[in-house]
Amino acid sequence: MSDRFKASHALKSPAHITLQMPFRRKHEKEPNIIETLQKVAADYNQFEVVLDGFDCFPPRVIFIKVSEHQSILELHKKLCYILDKHLDLTPKELTTKVHPHMTIATRDLREDAFESAWPEFQKRNFKASFQVKSLSLLKHNGAHWDIFHEFPFGG
Repeated sequence: MSDRFKASHALKSPAHITLQMPFRRKHEKEPNIIETLQKVAADYNQFEVVLDGFDCFPPRVIFIKVSEHQSILELHKKLCYILDKHLDLTPKELTTKVHPHMTIATRDLREDAFESAWPEFQKRNFKASFQVKSLSLLKHNGAHWDIFHEFPFGG
């Protein structure tokens, strides 16, 4: 995407499936966030994610589809409940609905490039799977997102 379509924004974070949209907190609040996410992960079991094909959110986003996402939706529901109870997220900050996917092109994909790229990706076959063994908390360093803390599942 970066070389052919000049869309490299998706490379500014590790490959991931978003469960909670970014929010800002002061450095002093980080220990509470970490403790809260440790509680979520400690009670959760590993599960498999199956990726199958591509899809899009026109006119700028192309992503890899998650075909079996019930486990992700269940994890998200539990995460929302705990974030709502233990962190001071406002209703606007709390992500209440997710569409599990892995983004490969996003906001810097120009609409004309999307019109060229999407027909190509729409025809491509892609299948993969992986074990989800943890949650990750990403933190923006001013230029890109880094894994700030990883929370292994304990169930």
